Amino acid sequence: MIKRILTVSISLLLTATSTLASAEGNASLGKSQAESCAGCHGADGNSPSGMFPKLAEQHASYLVKQLNDFKQGRRNAPMMAPLAMGLSDEQIQNIADFYESNKIKPNRPPVVAIDDDDEDGMDEAAKKAAAEKKQAERDELLAMGGGLYRNGDLEAEVSACIACHGPYGEGNKPAAFPALRAQHADYLIKTLTDFKQGKRQNNPENIMRMIADGMSDEQIKAVSYYISMMK
Repeated sequence: MIKRILTVSISLLLTATSTLASAEGNASLGKSQAESCAGCHGADGNSPSGMFPKLAEQHASYLVKQLNDFKQGRRNAPMMAPLAMGLSDEQIQNIADFYESNKIKPNRPPVVAIDDDDEDGMDEAAKKAAAEKKQAERDELLAMGGGLYRNGDLEAEVSACIACHGPYGEGNKPAAFPALRAQHADYLIKTLTDFKQGKRQNNPENIMRMIADGMSDEQIKAVSYYISMMK
């Protein structure tokens, strides 16, 4: 399956490169047209909440596709659909160019929750031990995520993220493959879980559904943590 995914990815890239329109929007107009988006995504596209994706520095080609998918019902999102439906093609391009023109901000290291960690009843030594346990688990997840991102999981038929999203999470603009670096971990976990459960299917040849389907919940968490720390 990994070979199939790579073959599809390459063919999509070649098609996108040859057919990508040279449309350019007006980022200055896009700034004012995106004012209603600021509540969830931040004034500059750096969402303050892990529930909503960062849009700053995202490829305009990817944003245009997503907004059109919301508008046409190809991506199910009750919150986004009515907003996208009110946008013209020109406004969509302007907004996409505005977000692409902004710099994405790095994240703080993710915090690992431990179920048996009740700090209220702990002494200083116990708190220190709990903090060390959290850091050790986070480091293990980041290491696992790095391996998955670079190499995939051959046994589970999970292809490496690097193939489509680049060595630094920079994505691929001609193919409209999104940049992932410094995205919120919580949003990445939700997105991969949605692909795995079939709740989201608006990607070419359903590639992400095939990849996420082979990932465990722990692997999804690990690679999301790793990507969130990429710069």
